[in-house]
Amino acid sequence: MRGRDGMSRWRRRLVTLPLYAAACAGALASAPLWIPLAALIDLLRAMGTIALRSGVFLTFYLCCEMAGLLAAGALFLLRPLLRDETRWRALHFRLQDAWATWLWRAAVFCFDLRIEVDAREARLAEGPYLLLLRHASAGDALLASALVGRPHDVQLRYVLKRELLWDPCLDVVGTRLHHVFVDRSGDDSAGEIARVQALARDLGPREGVLIYPEGTRFSEAKRMRVLERLAREGDVKRLDYARSLGFVLPPRAGGVLALLDAAPDADVVVCMHSGFENATSLHQLWQGGLLRGRIRVRFVRIPHAGIPRTRAERVQWLCELWQRVDDWVAKGP
Repeated sequence: MRGRDGMSRWRRRLVTLPLYAAACAGALASAPLWIPLAALIDLLRAMGTIALRSGVFLTFYLCCEMAGLLAAGALFLLRPLLRDETRWRALHFRLQDAWATWLWRAAVFCFDLRIEVDAREARLAEGPYLLLLRHASAGDALLASALVGRPHDVQLRYVLKRELLWDPCLDVVGTRLHHVFVDRSGDDSAGEIARVQALARDLGPREGVLIYPEGTRFSEAKRMRVLERLAREGDVKRLDYARSLGFVLPPRAGGVLALLDAAPDADVVVCMHSGFENATSLHQLWQGGLLRGRIRVRFVRIPHAGIPRTRAERVQWLCELWQRVDDWVAKGP
């Protein structure tokens, strides 16, 4: 199995590495052409400067990819000198957080975002903890590194969807850090949960595991599909619960329960946020859904002593917790 994974990894990289390199070079070389063209499109559309801002951000993203890959290559060459495995991993965590933080700052700058963070009671520098993050947009994937990992020097192990391996930096650095890229097809759910559970073993005082309990980004279309599926299954209780949620999807308990079992002494930190609701698709971004937006983020910490011990109680606890997240988003500013 490991051999097949390795072959698949290098086949993927034979596509993504030259593709991203060519895209980056092309974006930089053609800047004298696409910058005035984007400005003209913005002028004709009269919807702000979203085309120009998007082009600048996309180019910066491609440059970040190349910079991250060069740094990862340098670390690979230095591997014989870095005999300490802890030091080797720490350097990759720093690279990961720097990459995501610069992308986050670029997004804030390019789209003129206002960021409001409430982490007064979360004690984000004190691990170990499990970080449960609401998932509403590709943008919120940068929140953890930019607001937790880098500023508080916390090494977060990630549970991510397998499709993100097509991002070269996440592929190269993420696999070295042993993040889990889960296959959401459901063909081997038990195996995937076992891999997720392994992430939470032996967490240190400045470490944590990040997981998206919903399993996918929220959208109204996905919410309706969940409701339709529960209606077909005839699960009245779960259907009523799902109907009560307007801004989040019902949490998938398997991954969270596995992490709680593997790290019984870890606290839970919940990251709830709002402001990405109008930027859940490329169409919404093109319509200026993110431009000059207000992003509100709140971290809430739950001590491990306050987490139920039985599986049934934990499922109920998680559902109630995600109801709180939905209520917070619904309240707005």
